[in-house]
Amino acid sequence: MELHGTSTINTQNHLEIGGVDTVTLAKEYGTPLYIYDVAAIRQHARGFKETFEKAKVSAQVAYASKAFSSIAMYELINEEGLSLDVVSAGELYTAVKAGFPAERIHFHGNNKTEAELRYAIDQNVGCYVIDNFHEIELLNRLAKELGTKVVALLRVTPGVGAHTHEFITTGQDDSKFGFGLTNGQTEEAIQRVLATDTITLKGVHCHIGSQIFEMDGFIAAADRIIDQMVIWNEKYNYKTEVLNLGGGFGIHYTDEDQPLEPETYVANIITEVQAKISANQLAMPEIWIEPGRSLVGEAGTTLYTVGSSKDVPDVRRYVAVDGGMGDNIRPALYDAKYSAVLANKMADQADTTVSIAGKYCESGDMLIWDIPLPNPQPNDLLAIFSTGAYSYSMASNYNRVPRAAVVFVEHGEHQLVVKRETFEDIIQNDLHLTKR
Repeated sequence: MELHGTSTINTQNHLEIGGVDTVTLAKEYGTPLYIYDVAAIRQHARGFKETFEKAKVSAQVAYASKAFSSIAMYELINEEGLSLDVVSAGELYTAVKAGFPAERIHFHGNNKTEAELRYAIDQNVGCYVIDNFHEIELLNRLAKELGTKVVALLRVTPGVGAHTHEFITTGQDDSKFGFGLTNGQTEEAIQRVLATDTITLKGVHCHIGSQIFEMDGFIAAADRIIDQMVIWNEKYNYKTEVLNLGGGFGIHYTDEDQPLEPETYVANIITEVQAKISANQLAMPEIWIEPGRSLVGEAGTTLYTVGSSKDVPDVRRYVAVDGGMGDNIRPALYDAKYSAVLANKMADQADTTVSIAGKYCESGDMLIWDIPLPNPQPNDLLAIFSTGAYSYSMASNYNRVPRAAVVFVEHGEHQLVVKRETFEDIIQNDLHLTKR
């Protein structure tokens, strides 16, 4: 089993992350527990950012925070000098509470409400990624009403598919997101925005999907957009200042996954954009990218306690843990695959094939099918790797189970950054029936 980030096996044959024994973390904070390797997040962030800097290319690297949002996470991203993508007023509110600089916040979303946009304008958000014609009208009206101007990108669908799950492919023509690049929608959107006095159009944005391992899709998207930039320049004298190619950079979940390094993704994007821009004699735009999963995915590990088991003769052995689809919906939603170990038995031989079941009242609540482990017993600790993206952020209180705690580890120290929910937290918004 290949370990990621700062993960090691210590002298007690326990899994150690960030210099901290996971058995110690389980005793102190309980399970299920999300553990984030802060050094790994910093390493990936710097891999993206410093590659642009070394190439002397003007750029912004914005953390796509839907992958994992919390005050501490936003503070960490700010420490690394990255920008921030938010997709709701809730994420924006969290960023405000974290003291994140508003000028480096980009507001995404395909159905921003009037209340959300008012709040964002009030907070002086740095950039809006406009997704549809309704938003152009709404943002223009609100900016006029509030006596201000805003900066925006147009989200376009370049007609480029990504080799990934259909639920997380977003760059094709048939998508709920953005303006069609080749069907006239983007040109109409440009004309409408340029006709306003309130919206400064900085450029365009696209996102072709998630968990992408090849460069072909990014290159094709960049080429198609730059071809259109030539036309916009000639027809409207519009010079695209920002080319945002989104995120979707793949990570390692199992040994089947072969992602590229952050530096490789960025270097290939820079090479293609520079060549295409030069060939068309355009001014070089700023390049923006939006890593989310690729910053936090591999840095996250979820720790569970083993409970019951069930043997189905000649079929399989089910081993249940104290979490499941409530803290990680991805296996049920996407058929996502994961790797795992027994954190308290790292040196033991993995001689027993089991399937890891969750505790929720659904047959589909299965975290991993048929994985070899050292014969799991009650109270063993199961660590599932690469759970840092879309686990906590998509967690629920299904079956009225409290959401798990989140811990950051770095340099042998650990810090609770999200408290475990209590039963009282779960019912805090419940009301009794009115007396009749």
